[in-house]
Amino acid sequence: MIAVIGAGAWGTALAQLLGARGPVRLWARDAGLARAINATRENAPYLPGVRLSERVEATGELDARDACAVLVVVPAQHLRTILGQLPPGTAPLVLCCKGVEAGSLWLMHEVAGEAQSGRSIAVLSGPTFAREVAKGLPTAATVAHADLDAARALATLFEGTNLRPYTSTDVVGAEIGGAVKNVLAIACGVVEGAGLGSNARAALIARGFAEMTRFGLARGARAETLAGLSGMGDLVLTCSSTQSRNFSLGVGIGEGRSAAALLANRRTVAEGASTAPVLVEAARAAGVEMPVTDAVCALLGGAEARGVIDRLLARPVRAEG
Repeated sequence: MIAVIGAGAWGTALAQLLGARGPVRLWARDAGLARAINATRENAPYLPGVRLSERVEATGELDARDACAVLVVVPAQHLRTILGQLPPGTAPLVLCCKGVEAGSLWLMHEVAGEAQSGRSIAVLSGPTFAREVAKGLPTAATVAHADLDAARALATLFEGTNLRPYTSTDVVGAEIGGAVKNVLAIACGVVEGAGLGSNARAALIARGFAEMTRFGLARGARAETLAGLSGMGDLVLTCSSTQSRNFSLGVGIGEGRSAAALLANRRTVAEGASTAPVLVEAARAAGVEMPVTDAVCALLGGAEARGVIDRLLARPVRAEG
């Protein structure tokens, strides 16, 4: 049995994907949601219209001691609390959340290593819209673990599914790509919402990728990981579609709506909004310049979009890199 902790859209999609191979237990923070999923075979609030496999059993009880693997799909800023409540066990954790913890500036695998010491910890990251995965459309992602044999073993969880896993030992790189792209997707959404055109969005993706690379290398990531599925691949996906919660948030900001109001009216989490201020702090601590990330942070704080864009365009001319 595989346990999936977190019954949002992505957690439910992963449960559906893995349910094609065997039993899956899907934990929902709301016990009422768990009961509704079991009764209707649908997660109506988060993944409506997808009929879930009979092998997916939802539960409100946070206990995965009988699982062979535990996929953790919860908001980044809640990871420490939820893993602190999870009973100890030996099954490996596969972290499917993307962000940097506020305060500690730790990546998710560092948080999990402290909250569930003794467990093997991997990361699953890549260009993966939940609805497409749940519908069985082709997908590829990176399974990263410090030990290559462990990464390969965890990749076998996805054999026979529509998700093709690639393995890596660069856990830091896989995590940083996933965290930074969420912030950059907000920026690209602002460009779309403000009607600034495709040229501006392409330039922003390229310059954003340069920021991701600078920050990643400063934190010990490998350049080839950031250029792969969990970095550039995920960046391109989330910077070009309103299926991305971060991109759609940016569109609203670019159209002139309040970031605070947009976030207050959401059921789902746009991780980039929580990650942006933490990433700004982490970049400063690492001595890395990230002007696009700084701009997103200003926009989330209520700055007017046109003024922020003008300041970015007015930056001094410099060599590309």
